[in-house]
This record gives sequence, C-alpha cells and structure tokens, in this order.
Amino acid sequence: MRASRLLSLLLLLQLRGGQTAAQLAAELEVSERTIYRDIDALSAAGVPVYGDRGPGGGFQLLEGYRTRLTGLASDEAEAMFTIGLPGLAGALGVGQAAARAWNKLMLALPAPAREEAGRMGDRFHLDAADWYRVAEPTPFLPDLARAVLDCRRVVMRYESWKGERDWTLDPLGLVLKAGAWYFAALTSDRPLVFKVAAIRALEVTRTGFVRPTDFHLPGFWAQHLAAFEERLRPDRAHLWVSARGRDLLSRLGAYAAQAVAAAGPPDADGWADLTLPFETIDQAARLLLGLGPEVRVRAPDAVRVRIMEMAQGIVVQMQTPPP
Repeated sequence: MRASRLLSLLLLLQLRGGQTAAQLAAELEVSERTIYRDIDALSAAGVPVYGDRGPGGGFQLLEGYRTRLTGLASDEAEAMFTIGLPGLAGALGVGQAAARAWNKLMLALPAPAREEAGRMGDRFHLDAADWYRVAEPTPFLPDLARAVLDCRRVVMRYESWKGERDWTLDPLGLVLKAGAWYFAALTSDRPLVFKVAAIRALEVTRTGFVRPTDFHLPGFWAQHLAAFEERLRPDRAHLWVSARGRDLLSRLGAYAAQAVAAAGPPDADGWADLTLPFETIDQAARLLLGLGPEVRVRAPDAVRVRIMEMAQGIVVQMQTPPP
C-alpha cells in the first residue's frame, strides 16, 4: 500500500510541479504528517525532491528529473474506464488506481497533448445523480465490484419490499442508473437485478464461477428496463387532451413525454387523442386530476369515475375551512 502511494506521490510531483503538503494530502487522502514521512522516504531512495518554505512554497522535484515508471499496474488497468470520473472511481473503490493511471497517461503524452487533455477534464463534468436526490449509502459497492471483476460468488442479505432474505449469487455486472447503483447476478436458474443500496450484509466467498459467455450487460440491462416499465404500467388510458394539457403532461416523466410524442394529430382547437400507460386506477386518476379541464377520459370508465369521485371529495373538503 505504501509503495503504491509513494509512486502516486512521485507521479504527482512530476506531473504538477510544486505542491504543498496540504494539496498532496488531499489528493492522496492521507494526513500531512504521512506526506512528510513519504517525502523523506523518496529522498532517502535517491529521488531529488526538495521543499520551499513560505507562501507559494511546497515540494517539487529537481528540474529535469523524470521517472520512467509509467507502466500500468493491474489495478490501474482495471480502473482505466473510470478515468476522468473521480466520483465513479471512488464509489467503486478504485479511486487511487484511477488517479495513478491518469497521471501515468498524462506523463506519457507530449506537453501540447497533455494540455489538451487537461483542458477537457477541467471543462466537462458528469453528474449522474438526479435532481433533489440524496445519494443512498452503498457501503458494499467496492467489495461487490471486486467480486464482479474476480468472478467470485457472494452471499448477501437483501431487503426488498417483500422483506429481508438471504441470497447466494454470481455477480455479473454493475450499472449506475440515475444516481443509483444496481447489479445483475445469476441465481440458480436466471439472472436478476438487485439494488446495491438495499444490501444489508455481504460476504465475498472464495468460490469462483464461470461467467456465461453469452451474457452481455448492456443488452441485458436494456431488456430488463423494457420489461420493468411494462410491468410497472401495464394498463392504458385513452385520453382527449388539449395542447396545454399535453404540454403539462409531457413534464411528468419520460413515459408521459413519450405518450405525448406519439399522440394523434390535433383538431382545429388543438385537442388530440393520446394513449397513456398507468399503474393503477388511483394513480391515473390522481395524475389526470392535476390537468384539470385540459383532459377528457375516453376509456377506461373506471378512471373517469374515480376522477369524479376525487373531485367531489375535494369540493366537500374545501367547503369547510380547517380548524
């Protein structure tokens, strides 16, 4: 661990020039005292590193010194796909390896290309989390990622809406979807999808497994999403919606926006036929009630009846002010 950190420290000094102990400690996620010890170790090993005191000071290498230790270690090669995405790399437990791989790549580039790569990193940022969403804790994600890479069977306690139960699984892949982590795993008969934040306990066993050669994570995930959305909203409401209503409806989610995009041609007054998927009668009624007079329900009758019941209930409630 320390040898890896010393190499990271050496690459940082070579790539960035003068760095304070505080800057190096923040980058390597250690204390400043540890940085001072590591600087001493590099110096004792013959690396020409020196420090300047005072404002603008810090540690740097003797001008002209270069290390040729730029080959990628195995963990750095694994972390290559997370380069430029520090949040993703950190979540998967490969943050330091990704940082070392990035530094080595930068050192291998000529100066002009290095500047271009740095400019891209400074000006583009990926934030995968949805708006108004607090990230759920995923303490088992690094261990799970390691099990996926090493093809190791896992035993976990998992909490779903049905309650908690134990699973023995062969983890096949991880997916980051709208700020939440999911993983595909093979059970005794078929692959299933689990939410990483719902894992309550996890053990990575020493038992290996053979990854199915015909399993393709992106294709499996696309099929899973399509099937999930179909199960989530199995019924259809046939609506007559104004232009204003379609605009309001399109803002209520991707599924609603797709329904609006597939609407029939509007009449002279801007009203158009539209088919909207929905989960339950109550869910459809509550959603359409928010559109007010901008929508009429052609079918099913149960949705129209439920909207009228809710509207009548609102009228009764509003006739008497709260205490």
